[in-house]
Amino acid sequence: MTTQRYLFSLRSLALAALFGIGGLLSFDALANTPQPTAERNRQFIADAFTQWQQGGRTFFQDVLSPDVVWTIKGTSPVAGTYRGRQDFLDRAVKPFADRLSAPIRPVVRDIWASGNDVIVHWDGTTTAADGVPYSNSYVWIFRMKDKRATEVIAFLDLAPYDDVLRRVPAPK
Repeated sequence: MTTQRYLFSLRSLALAALFGIGGLLSFDALANTPQPTAERNRQFIADAFTQWQQGGRTFFQDVLSPDVVWTIKGTSPVAGTYRGRQDFLDRAVKPFADRLSAPIRPVVRDIWASGNDVIVHWDGTTTAADGVPYSNSYVWIFRMKDKRATEVIAFLDLAPYDDVLRRVPAPK
């Protein structure tokens, strides 16, 4: 233990004893312990994005709990809360994916994890079925439990997403 850390721990102990504040000891102990849950969750999501980027088509089945609550933030018609993986796939993913000439390929910019929360900043590009390029940046916040996302909050620029839905007819 370094001298600085040792002195900090002694100060925490003295303050806790003086004021009866056990939280300082707990905070100090937590600050110095590894977070295996966070790293495990971060690695699971990173691996899933890597598989998707390499052409995998099972990202949502692999990552999302069947009863996931997925919320798209914003004010467009697609924004809102989807209850269950199938609801999200049927009402948000499929109508969009059906209008693309190829699946979106993600490029992860960064991944952060704390406990059961994983945040991914990624960019996605593809071409719509009418030949017009699609490009967007996303931030998805995953709440994980047993290697499945039980809650997701998604941020993206909804204008390009909505443009594809308006411009490209749904396949018959």
